Amino acid sequence: MTVPTTPLKIVAVAAGLSSPSSTRLLADRLAGAARERLTADQDRRVEVRVVELRDLAVDIAHHLVTGFPPAGLKAAIDAVTGADGLIAVTPVFAGSYSGLFKSFFDLVEPTALTGKPVLVAATGGTPRHSLVLEHALRPLFAYLRAVVLPTSVYAASEDWGSSGDEYTEGLPSRIRRAGGELASAVTGRTVSGASREPTLDDGEDALVPFAQQLAELRTG
Repeated sequence: MTVPTTPLKIVAVAAGLSSPSSTRLLADRLAGAARERLTADQDRRVEVRVVELRDLAVDIAHHLVTGFPPAGLKAAIDAVTGADGLIAVTPVFAGSYSGLFKSFFDLVEPTALTGKPVLVAATGGTPRHSLVLEHALRPLFAYLRAVVLPTSVYAASEDWGSSGDEYTEGLPSRIRRAGGELASAVTGRTVSGASREPTLDDGEDALVPFAQQLAELRTG
């Protein structure tokens, strides 16, 4: 059997405004987890690119006004739409995704992400804002007809450096789980990225309808 020579492309969009940024750090960690799982599970090369929206803020504003994307912005949009798997990470502002994050995805054609596996994640100062994942990010990518992974990742300030306890998974474990799910979706498998055996409460049970949804969108 011939092994495909084209690399698998993972693109992470980070909408953090500061430098260094916890949003960029989370994007890097998620992309690294997905690449690690993909590299372990198959023989194709894996390319990872992180798009930092703070570097494209002026270009995004110009495109919204003129309708014509500068070269750097067009390259970023092409990378996102051409990715095999997408990671989208935003800081939380006023209980929702950032304006910069929304403005960038407003420039993506409504059908350009159809069937694409997307891992959504967010950062914030307090755990109270974690519902932004369900109330804002999932609906946004559902509108774009992407397939949002079962596991999303929210990182509050207190999560960094936390390993969790016997009742909750820490941030590193959630990152591994989500990265594994993205890798599985990219390669068409339904294996959970959990570091422990899947149970009926997570991974496997959630991934069955996800796999069906992914197959339907890719063939529809």
